[in-house]
Amino acid sequence: MRRKVKNRNIVEPDFVYNSQKLEKFINYIMWSGKKETSRKVMYNALNLIKEKTGNPNPLEVFDLALKNAGPSTEVRSKRIGGANYQVPVEVRAERRIALAMRWIRDAARGGKGKPMHIKLADELILASKNEGSAIKKKEDTHKMAEANKAFAHFAW
Repeated sequence: MRRKVKNRNIVEPDFVYNSQKLEKFINYIMWSGKKETSRKVMYNALNLIKEKTGNPNPLEVFDLALKNAGPSTEVRSKRIGGANYQVPVEVRAERRIALAMRWIRDAARGGKGKPMHIKLADELILASKNEGSAIKKKEDTHKMAEANKAFAHFAW
């Protein structure tokens, strides 16, 4: 059983949209401590989402993208009797959001030839429509968990 985490780092909400999730995502985008650069990228991406979708509140698209990209099950490796088994387990809510943020960020970084804010906006829009690389990653994770359902009885 996991021990309760005592002091989890709680981020302050961002100053434009007053959202903690958005500030956390800005921290995920950040490279080498350049937070102002990651803020510019994120806010430009949100403005681009506003233009492309026609939705006056781009945070709705952002939240939907995170919800769609988060996996419900994943596989964890467990050693039993000298053999390693991929055991499917449910994903906790915190980890689900963390994985969704990481997959969206990595999918946006993966595309070449465009500025980051454009790639990020495109990936967020695709994820909100249940398409794109982050959603593919989620589906692959679910397929892996489904394939190893036979080892579910080894779960913690």
